[in-house]
Amino acid sequence: MTDQDAINTIVDLALEEDIGSGDITASLIPETRQATATVICRDHAMICGRAWFDACFERFDPAVTIDWQIAEPDWVTPNTLLCRLSGSARSLLTVERSALNFLQTLSSVATMTRTYVDALGSSHTRILDTRKTLPGLRLAQKYAVTCG
Repeated sequence: MTDQDAINTIVDLALEEDIGSGDITASLIPETRQATATVICRDHAMICGRAWFDACFERFDPAVTIDWQIAEPDWVTPNTLLCRLSGSARSLLTVERSALNFLQTLSSVATMTRTYVDALGSSHTRILDTRKTLPGLRLAQKYAVTCG
């Protein structure tokens, strides 16, 4: 199994859990309505999780476009524009929570890891991850530690 296969598997599970048989709120939006959205970071953070964020939209609606304004892992300041999305309003509304959950969780792990790395300064101590990860998120969390 490739890393992308593993990402797709966990994203499919997240979308199934979150959306289930459908998104009632999104179904109120006309099917043909197009929309744009922005994702803005409101704190100092190391951004991590783009592959999972992107996969959420790719798996649900490949027509959604994502224009990233930052690289990964980038350290950002409050009010940094991370990306712009455009596509079906229904798709954006339906998938945004799962996509943001991945981005927030992995950015949090990367940010905290970076904080510890910085605190160690020129010490010879190294930060290591453990096998104690959230079920299904081992690849994602280990990647976030590496980014941090």
